[in-house]
Amino acid sequence: MTAQLNPRGDVAVLVPAGGAGVRLGPGAPKALRPLAGEPLLVHAVRRVSAAPSVRVIVVAAPVVEVAAVRAMLAPVAPVIVVPGGATRQESVAAALAAVPAGPEIILVHDAARALAPSGLVESVAGAVRAGREAVIPVLPVVDTIKEVSGADLVVGTVDRSALRAVQTPQGFRRAVLTAAHAAATDPLTDDAGLVEKQGVPVGCVPGSEYALKITRPFDLLLAEHLLTRVGA
Repeated sequence: MTAQLNPRGDVAVLVPAGGAGVRLGPGAPKALRPLAGEPLLVHAVRRVSAAPSVRVIVVAAPVVEVAAVRAMLAPVAPVIVVPGGATRQESVAAALAAVPAGPEIILVHDAARALAPSGLVESVAGAVRAGREAVIPVLPVVDTIKEVSGADLVVGTVDRSALRAVQTPQGFRRAVLTAAHAAATDPLTDDAGLVEKQGVPVGCVPGSEYALKITRPFDLLLAEHLLTRVGA
């Protein structure tokens, strides 16, 4: 099944959307929680689909929600929807396997970063296109970071000058991401981690303040403010 946004595009975007979102409280899977009247996933797909480089979007949905997600996204953009796995890593692998021939740049994007701008998609894709094998968007860490023991005692202060907070979308050469998933043995929280374990250098591009991750109820309030008051 092929769903093309721009037949001349060279990018496929994978959106694993099966997480439960426990920290958001009880309710639907996180990607289906409402933000300003629409599910997070709708916001995320709408913004990704606006990026000129994107040729196809593959969403890995909760198994019992595949048909509902397909119907929900049909008015938003042409999207391939596949059943996700029990973990984020399995969902990304399922989405990757569904990418049709053609795109050689693969971006993995969290639906929870529903306000990530399409310009960030272009920035990450452009860095891969320019020669990087893997690229992540990052922001400087602004808080003081303390290392704390199991007894809740401060062990030391971490030098934050070399620290970065990582966002999505993360970009990869298709062959690099495919090989990293094939070799994966331990689950990691992001795909860049899988690639790092294969010895592949991971480059960085500037992230976006709007690409905040919606994890807690406060994050939803902040995202709604950005969306409705600031016009994010």
